[in-house]
Amino acid sequence: MFTISKEFQFSASHQLYGLEKNHPCGRIHGHNYVLRVFLRGELNKEGFVQDYNDLSPISDWIENTLEHRHLNEVFDFQTSVENMSKYVYDLFKLQFPLLFAVEMSETPKTSCRYEE
Repeated sequence: MFTISKEFQFSASHQLYGLEKNHPCGRIHGHNYVLRVFLRGELNKEGFVQDYNDLSPISDWIENTLEHRHLNEVFDFQTSVENMSKYVYDLFKLQFPLLFAVEMSETPKTSCRYEE
């Protein structure tokens, strides 16, 4: 069994609601997000788990939906990396059956990994 990953990056703003007063994430702020998808499977006849070029729908979606956007206007839920990681997983799981995890990071020191 093999595991591969591909990393995507985008810049966006968001604001988290329901936090205690003066929490820095309660203000509108931005991040340079890193989104990583993980696929697991056996090698196909070309010697790949999945051709990385096949993942272009993910990069297209990021470019057209998330890049330089205010994420609170994109999603109808709290825009934490936890919620967004699960959303991305659910969005692409049917299209990429070998997808088994999505990891999203707001900063180099913080990330969330969602696995079903």
